[in-house]
Amino acid sequence: MAADYFKALMADGGISVDALNKMEDIEHKADEVSHDIFEHLNKTFITPFDREDIHALAKELDNITDMTNTIVSRMRIYKLVAKDANLVKFADVINESVNAVSCAVKGLRNARKSAGSIQEACVEINRLENVGDTMRDEMLVEFFEKEKNPVMVIKLIEIYQDAETVLDVCEDVTHAVGAIILKQA
Repeated sequence: MAADYFKALMADGGISVDALNKMEDIEHKADEVSHDIFEHLNKTFITPFDREDIHALAKELDNITDMTNTIVSRMRIYKLVAKDANLVKFADVINESVNAVSCAVKGLRNARKSAGSIQEACVEINRLENVGDTMRDEMLVEFFEKEKNPVMVIKLIEIYQDAETVLDVCEDVTHAVGAIILKQA
């Protein structure tokens, strides 16, 4: 949900107070879900996977939403309200990665039968993380060559790095999923 909203915001090109509030609401709902998972883990005697794996997975999923919210918040603080073609591209890649994360996590319901599709989703997440690394570096080169305002360069470096960090966290989810799959094999 956060990735979809982030993608829509970047396509529209502007972060209003209302948009920031909506993203914060999404982030708070994700925090509530994580809290509910942790609370349920404490009350459940038998879990489908190891407790620490469920905890790690829930934590990483929440981190995706947290980082997406951070980007929107920083854009608002830095008054980066104009549409940025680079962030539109990043938002698309983030959204693709989050969709692959969703496929991988949903596949855990029947991990043995879904092992192939889970693996494909994890490979795709890794590929998209590599795409993000390349995009960030190319965007930074572009800004160092074109942007003359050093304060703007600093702002954009942080925003692009945060966008790439979302992809890193998606990749971290694959590690949690991989640990679960390995133990289920």
